[in-house]
Amino acid sequence: MNVSYTKNQQFFTGARADGGVVARQMAETYQTIRQQTINLTASLSVEDMAVQSMPEASPIKWHLAHTTWFFEKFVLSRFVKDYLPFHPAFTMLFSTDNGINLPREQRSLITRPSLTLVRSYRTHVDNAVMALIKNLPEEAVSVLEMGLQREQKNQELMLTDIKHLLGTNPFHPAYIVRPLEPAAKVATLKMLELRGGMADIGHPGLTFCFENELPKHRVFLNPFAIADRKITNGEYLAFINAGGYNDARWWLEDGAEWRAQERVKAPLYWRKIDDVWHEYTLHGLIPLDLNRPVCHVSYYEADAFARFSGARLPTEFEWEFAANSIIPDLTGLPTIADPEAEKNKGVEAMNLHPQGASTATGLKQFFTDTWEWTASSYTSYPAIKARTEPSLDNFERQMVNQYVLRGGSVATPAGHSRTTYRHFQRAQTRWQFTGIRLARSIF
Repeated sequence: MNVSYTKNQQFFTGARADGGVVARQMAETYQTIRQQTINLTASLSVEDMAVQSMPEASPIKWHLAHTTWFFEKFVLSRFVKDYLPFHPAFTMLFSTDNGINLPREQRSLITRPSLTLVRSYRTHVDNAVMALIKNLPEEAVSVLEMGLQREQKNQELMLTDIKHLLGTNPFHPAYIVRPLEPAAKVATLKMLELRGGMADIGHPGLTFCFENELPKHRVFLNPFAIADRKITNGEYLAFINAGGYNDARWWLEDGAEWRAQERVKAPLYWRKIDDVWHEYTLHGLIPLDLNRPVCHVSYYEADAFARFSGARLPTEFEWEFAANSIIPDLTGLPTIADPEAEKNKGVEAMNLHPQGASTATGLKQFFTDTWEWTASSYTSYPAIKARTEPSLDNFERQMVNQYVLRGGSVATPAGHSRTTYRHFQRAQTRWQFTGIRLARSIF
């Protein structure tokens, strides 16, 4: 699943301009994205889709229903006269509304409704949305867009939740029964210096973005150096072999407590078998490839490795500045999704494990393989407008005890990455596709 990062995906720009033509394009885009969610479940059993492997993850059945709930509540219930919800209990079971939803850690208890009924729910809502699109009110366009963008976010979560579920199985079952080719040998890591200065940060707001990317503003950056690529398994293994997990010099106090309590000794999916390191992937268990980017590390591990390396993690502003220094900033340009490109794309065709850096010189790998931890706490940008009513995005509710990640991963849907996109997770998170890029200050 390759990431397109040169333009911000914008599904419905100028939605009312072309009448029926645009309505057909909307319908195709809606069907394509909704179908891709179903495609991700093709190799799963009914049992696979009902289980929650940890409180942070969700059952796949829940994902199927939750993404559907959004369209029912915020599109159909609002814009279809006298619309009757598919089932009165589904809001409590599958919503994320505060106060009326089932606690996250209890989602695996939803043995009823059945998977069959959840699929019927999706079909019912999809049919109603398709009928509405034929005469979609102007004010519904942005809501429909938000629902599809959120569904794409959930598609990545589905893959990471599936991987965690299958990765806890002692038989290491493969989600995709297709072997991975060995990664190409990587060149020696280089630290490239950037002058810094005044930098434009954030999304201009001319096309779709999430609210945490707004407003565009200016920051001052001191000169800094940033790695030309991500850290590899081989480089991280050197940290392990040097006793990095047992050396208090490299660890934040909170990280050292987490490491000891969880007995962490390696990245999440590394397995030592007969004294040889292996890595569990969605393609099955494979010998550890030293040239692939290290993946599934926590903020604590990323920070410890950076200290061990005599470096640090970049701030999210340094990361965005570096990414924009090599990629034209096209986030303000409208683009139209190509539904034919992704229609019925089989999961078997996907490569869902990091491949490694290209042989190109200069900065690279910003939007491939893994998300990259930054040193920045997740908070609002300066001059963000105060809200008087809840937002569909609800980003402000999550701005506590989390760090920003930038870029994209092998699980990120095509077109869903951009230089301004702000992913965020708690410091101990490892089940997402998370990796490391180093930075240094220049004095």
